[in-house]
Amino acid sequence: MKAPATFLRIVCTLALILSIGYTGASLAADKTDDGPADWSRFRGPDCDGKCPETGLLQEWPEGGPELLWKLEGLGTGFSSVTIVGGRLFTMGDVDDSQCVMAFDLKTREQLWVTPIGPPHNDGPRCTPTVDGELLYVVGTDGDLVCAESATGKIRWRKHFVRDFQGKYMKVWKFSESPLVDGEKLLCTPGGKDALIVALDKTTGETIWKCPAPNLGERGEDGAGYSSMIVAEIDGVRQYIAIVGRGAVGVDAKTGKFLWGYNRVANGVANIPTPIVRGNHVFVTTSYKTGSALLKLTHDGEAFDVEEVYFLGPKEFENHHGGVVLLGDYVYGGDGQNNGTPVCLELLTGKIQWKPKAPSRGSAAVLYADGRLIFRYDPGLIVLVEATPEEFRIKGRFEQPSRSGKKAWPHPVIHDGKLYIRDGNVLLCYDLRAK
Repeated sequence: MKAPATFLRIVCTLALILSIGYTGASLAADKTDDGPADWSRFRGPDCDGKCPETGLLQEWPEGGPELLWKLEGLGTGFSSVTIVGGRLFTMGDVDDSQCVMAFDLKTREQLWVTPIGPPHNDGPRCTPTVDGELLYVVGTDGDLVCAESATGKIRWRKHFVRDFQGKYMKVWKFSESPLVDGEKLLCTPGGKDALIVALDKTTGETIWKCPAPNLGERGEDGAGYSSMIVAEIDGVRQYIAIVGRGAVGVDAKTGKFLWGYNRVANGVANIPTPIVRGNHVFVTTSYKTGSALLKLTHDGEAFDVEEVYFLGPKEFENHHGGVVLLGDYVYGGDGQNNGTPVCLELLTGKIQWKPKAPSRGSAAVLYADGRLIFRYDPGLIVLVEATPEEFRIKGRFEQPSRSGKKAWPHPVIHDGKLYIRDGNVLLCYDLRAK
């Protein structure tokens, strides 16, 4: 006999709560009495692709959920959106400049637009990081800008190349969404003497710089295309990033290099964000590379890195849609320029399911209320039950208003609404259960 749906949802919710490790930011802490939790950074406050909201549609009607509105004027780019305090923030190339901009979420009126640097051939990749009165962005040319979230006025700026002799691993330039941790702003210039830097978030003054370590021969020198996370492992607070030569851990207080792992690096583009549970770190990249689970052991000042398992590219490699950890299982799209849905057991690497992909192209993945959303770059959006038992589609629809480019921006759920960006257009859908 099948368990009642209510019981299953309670179990799923408890599993999610248990699965969220300490990452230096709290979804609950961002929630206010007046509304839902802020979506303050790329892939959410913890950069893990998980939304804490409930009361959402568990199945979509034919044709998908209701489209509430469409907003134009975002410019060219692959940036996703952040939503804080009734404002929506993003980036785009507009009128021959790369810009950060804000919109009133209720009226959809543009509040301000601030140029930060030169445009790129297909726009920025960074999603603004909002921290109270300030926000932070990284332009493709290496412009690191701190601006007032209410007005767009620039408070301070740095440049990855001019200030830190930074470099990126390949042709797609700088793509990181920066991290705020307490009074520090963390970013990855990719320089020989400044692979990762910590800056005072209010002034931009340098607190420390971590030189680039010798991780191995795989990959390329410089910054990757991943965004950093913060975690505490064996009592040591650290920043974990995927750079051009692989995965690194850096001491949060001092910037000292703690550990590295080269095997996951490729020479084209290292993109997905790592995920952490306890003293385990899961890393994955594409371009015929693969995935690995690392176990970190702290002995004195040193960290030992044990490779628990390695999955080759025919087993699981995530391109740039990201992966989500729920309980004991990792969910994401497999393959280069492909998003074959996969569920694998975190601690063993055992594949639980791997059906035929519902669409060609890569897939960005987001979790909320017992469901996963796979957003495929040709325009298909699929709702999937978040269970290791089997692959179960609960709805799908084709995105209208296509830009003609790859639909790579990651989806966002906020206040019961799904936000889908495609170039100059932002679509808002109603996911609230009636």
